[in-house]
Amino acid sequence: MATRLPETDVVLLGVGLVGSILGRELTKAGLKVVGLERGEPRYTVPDFQGPAMHDELRYSVRKSLMVDTTKETYTFRNASSETALPIRRIQGFLPGTGLGGSAVHWNGQTWRFHDADFRMRSHANERYGREFLGLEYQFQDWGVTYADLEPYYDRFEYLLGVSGKAGNLGGKKIPGGNVLEEPRSRDYPTPPQKEPYGSALFRKAAEGLGYHPFPQPSSNLSRPYTNPEGQTLQTCMFCGYCERYGCEHFAKSSPQTVILPVLLKDRNFTLRTHCQVQRVNLDSSGKQATGVTYIDAKGQEIEQPAKLVIVGLFALNNVRMLLLSKIGEPYDPASGRGVVGRNYSYQTTSGVNVFFDEKVNINPFMRSGACGTVIADFVSDNFDHAKLGFLGGAYIGEVMSHGRPIEFHPVPPGTPAWGSEWKKAVVRSYNHTSVLNIHGSSITTRANYLDLDPTYRDAWGQPLLRMTFEFPENDVKMSAFCTDRATDIAKAMGGRQVVPSPRKRPYTTTQYQSTHNTGGTVMGEDRSTSVLNRFCQSWDVPNVFVIGASNFPQNASYNPTDTVGALAYWAADAIVKQYLKSPGPLAT
Repeated sequence: MATRLPETDVVLLGVGLVGSILGRELTKAGLKVVGLERGEPRYTVPDFQGPAMHDELRYSVRKSLMVDTTKETYTFRNASSETALPIRRIQGFLPGTGLGGSAVHWNGQTWRFHDADFRMRSHANERYGREFLGLEYQFQDWGVTYADLEPYYDRFEYLLGVSGKAGNLGGKKIPGGNVLEEPRSRDYPTPPQKEPYGSALFRKAAEGLGYHPFPQPSSNLSRPYTNPEGQTLQTCMFCGYCERYGCEHFAKSSPQTVILPVLLKDRNFTLRTHCQVQRVNLDSSGKQATGVTYIDAKGQEIEQPAKLVIVGLFALNNVRMLLLSKIGEPYDPASGRGVVGRNYSYQTTSGVNVFFDEKVNINPFMRSGACGTVIADFVSDNFDHAKLGFLGGAYIGEVMSHGRPIEFHPVPPGTPAWGSEWKKAVVRSYNHTSVLNIHGSSITTRANYLDLDPTYRDAWGQPLLRMTFEFPENDVKMSAFCTDRATDIAKAMGGRQVVPSPRKRPYTTTQYQSTHNTGGTVMGEDRSTSVLNRFCQSWDVPNVFVIGASNFPQNASYNPTDTVGALAYWAADAIVKQYLKSPGPLAT
């Protein structure tokens, strides 16, 4: 029988980026908050310090900061007609675990979405007509606009201290910044990072082709910065150990560097680690959450009553938690009914390798997770899709996050996969190869979804989440088009050999592509096609709020973290200013 604890005002599921922000905002409002984290406590000192943190085998290969698949994993298949099997080794995407979550090991790329991304269905209908794509595509509006979220983007970016250069200040275009971005109320809090040599080659080539290059917005900081919470970050050292690693220098924005130290000192906040949440508990009506049940480090079943439940887990785990808790109707792809698990999408990435002569030294080891130069000319609806037969787009850039010796060994096509000739090719190519990144959107289809696996269970006896996904034809076309544009830039960079790799089917979980899993608890204004209202509040259980990339009805060209942070502040503001005054469904 579960041990029942005293009731608290709020319980947070997950103490990562979302949990830290919600915890801070709600404790400031005077609420007692309990944060439950399934992993271990981790701090910059001593856990992220060198030289131990520079262990490529431990962190990049063996995924020390990621979910333990011997206890909990996912099953995967490409189509409903196939049998899903467990992912035994995390490789295709990297869910974090432990205090701080995935924001500990992210690379720091920090982007705002476009208004057309939030209004994708309306915008496409207005510009291209209602029948532009087939009925199998389920993309939809979010229920919020860019104008709604701009103040929250601004607040989140100033929390992180993002390094960048504005290209659109209140409608005024600023040369050298992203002139194709939506208007922002003020510039980035810190200037851009230094431009690497390969990025400079990309910039000159892109300008020569008439594009608009600008520095990658980065949460690896260009100079010391003290944020509004009083937390000071330092200058990035370009150590090359960023994505998949914690930052030893206090130079990458993560919960540990920007907000957790303040939250943990608050008397209204209680952190509990090694807590595996089993479900959100509901009352007899099924319309009100009464708290959560979790298993602690001793294996004891604990019930934590709470007046308000915030689900802020990794995107896939948000979906699983609602399914396990029977909150919302599960999605059925055959009938199209139901919402939980609906509109799962991903990120459609590709690349172009540029092999230079040995006189061109790229120095890939002198990198941060988010330094580089990019163009947004093919992002979202910045270009006309009318004759292209697809929606969405990609940013293109020379954004090489590292040159680590185990992971980075580019070789030209035709090189043997092993042996002396392979070794010679690695030595010859390592310092003379630039990689262009094509980071594309992902549209939602009726056939891509998430549900509970009927066969496989985790270490606590709970069904695993089952993923059913294949790259839509729309996204394959988009990738081919944008990769061709990147190839043109690569050739203009003057490389000896250019090797494009557009995204192809089938999708596989055995090759890393992106950790940008989105959808499954989507937000919107129509409860028949969304799990949450525009304030990230459950339609069915109004004292449950879900925050994270699982709320995206489809994925945009850009990385999701900035939008996740903006949504966290947006939802927190709605809770404090509306929900606490009158608990219940928020007016939309």
